[in-house]
This record gives sequence, C-alpha cells and structure tokens, in this order.
Amino acid sequence: MKALKFSRQRESIRECLKNRKDHPTADAVYVTISKDYPKISLGTVYRNLNLLADMGEIQRFSSGDGSEHFDYNTDPHYHFVCKTCGAIIDMPLELVRDTSDLLSAPFPGRVDSHTVFFYGECEDCRKKEY
Repeated sequence: MKALKFSRQRESIRECLKNRKDHPTADAVYVTISKDYPKISLGTVYRNLNLLADMGEIQRFSSGDGSEHFDYNTDPHYHFVCKTCGAIIDMPLELVRDTSDLLSAPFPGRVDSHTVFFYGECEDCRKKEY
C-alpha cells in the first residue's frame, strides 16, 4: 500500500479522537477540529475519519442511533449505549462471559470478528431518577 503523505488536519483528527472517550460522530469531531482549523470542511473530516478507519487506526461503528461513531481504541472491547442520554461507554471484555462458544453449530464460513452492544441506562441517568 502506498505511504500516506503527512497531513496536519488528519493528525489533529487522530489526536482529537485519542483525547476523547465519548465515541463522537463526524459532526462532533468537526466542531472540535474547526476551532483549530476554521477553514476545514466537514467533507475533509469525513474523508479522513473513513480513511483512518479503513487503515485500522480507529474504529467506526453504528450503535443504532442512525449515526456512525468513531473510537480511537482499536483493542477488542464492547460498548454500552445509554438509551436515555445516548452516551456510549467502553466495556472491557473481562466484564462479559467468554464469547468463544457463540457459534455452537458448524458454520460454512470464517468469522473474523464480532460486534456486541449492550443497551440500558448509564449510572448518571440512573442517579437523576432519585
């Protein structure tokens, strides 16, 4: 694969994601990045986020809210989605029972990965009820 030319904008997008744990959408990344790069376009942010995801440097996923979200953490982990406030929270694999037996019958193909989302109410939203 051809080496990518260095881009300050792409690097700032990568750093923005590295410093966030909220799994932002491209629009949210754009709002943050445009403070330092007021002339950057939303299209540039989308293209670079998709490029970084295609290269495996970040994760791209949809949690069921109709938007794509981005995560700097590419280590295997699950996500918890709060149905009240929409927060997306990382869940370590250790919190979930062994998933190696998810496919109990022979499968004619090869499974390379899987995605699991847990839905409920986050701690902050639960505290607001009381």
